[in-house]
Amino acid sequence: MTQAKVLVYARPDNSLASPWMKDLMEVLEGRFATALFDHQRPVQPQFEGYQAVIELGLSMPPEILDAAAAAGVRYVQTQSNGIDHIDVNRFKAHGIALSNCPSEINKFALSQSAMMFILMLAGRYRQSARNFTDGVYYRPSPYELGGRTLGIVGLGASGQELAKRAKAFGMRIMGIDVIDIDAAVLDEIKPEFMGKPEDLDRVVTESDFLSVHLHLNQQTHHIIDARRIAMLKPTACVINVCRGALIDEEALYTALVEGRIGGAGLDVFAAEPPDPALPVYQLPTVVTTPHNGGGSEEVSRGRAEFAADNVDRFLSGQQPNSLL
Repeated sequence: MTQAKVLVYARPDNSLASPWMKDLMEVLEGRFATALFDHQRPVQPQFEGYQAVIELGLSMPPEILDAAAAAGVRYVQTQSNGIDHIDVNRFKAHGIALSNCPSEINKFALSQSAMMFILMLAGRYRQSARNFTDGVYYRPSPYELGGRTLGIVGLGASGQELAKRAKAFGMRIMGIDVIDIDAAVLDEIKPEFMGKPEDLDRVVTESDFLSVHLHLNQQTHHIIDARRIAMLKPTACVINVCRGALIDEEALYTALVEGRIGGAGLDVFAAEPPDPALPVYQLPTVVTTPHNGGGSEEVSRGRAEFAADNVDRFLSGQQPNSLL
């Protein structure tokens, strides 16, 4: 019996080889006849004979997508959860079905990353680490999270998991979401306040920590803008582990450098990679990581399994999950 074929479209430099490429190829091996797209070879012939493509960490430019459609590709599985880098309408115009990876897969990693930032900022980690190196002991004093307010903008999968972790530290939870959250979830989280987007200003002004957990689109771009940054408490800290452009970075960085807010924990940036030499990244009140917060080993394996199962569903005539 002829094995079903799948083409993997990855970065030219294969910069996501480990663990993403390794895990994906291990899962695909034995299930499909798999090939890796070669950016040095002619484009369209490489798609010939492939109905399904797995896009690994790189959006397909229009000319690549057009060539794939002309060659007969009918399904693409992208290995990201966010779709701000993808022209979904162009896929639809070509009649190509497109799936992303659901947030259920990386909800634990994202919430863990956000909670890490909260703990580091409350512990004044960067200054403490510097003082250890300099031989300065007993300073600075950390502060406790119990009774502090965590505002979560987007109480979806990762936002809910963050709320559960924060509750364990005695934090008060305020949430914002466009949809009604399931009663069972609210009963577990027990937020002090649960509002809609029109209530966001209230949450911003009352939060000691503000964490954004949203997809990036026209409606959410700079949802935390200069006006809302100015509304934050002078001790408030901003957490972003989802997409850099959810926050007006220029306004945020100015507020941090001028000491108008308490700090920030950032795993994502509007333009990546950012310039690590910027003054804002040298501040003891700013903690950064290189967009790896949602990319745990477990997420890599989970997304690989999801992609293989979805391609299998498509090729066997079933509807793939998480269709866009």
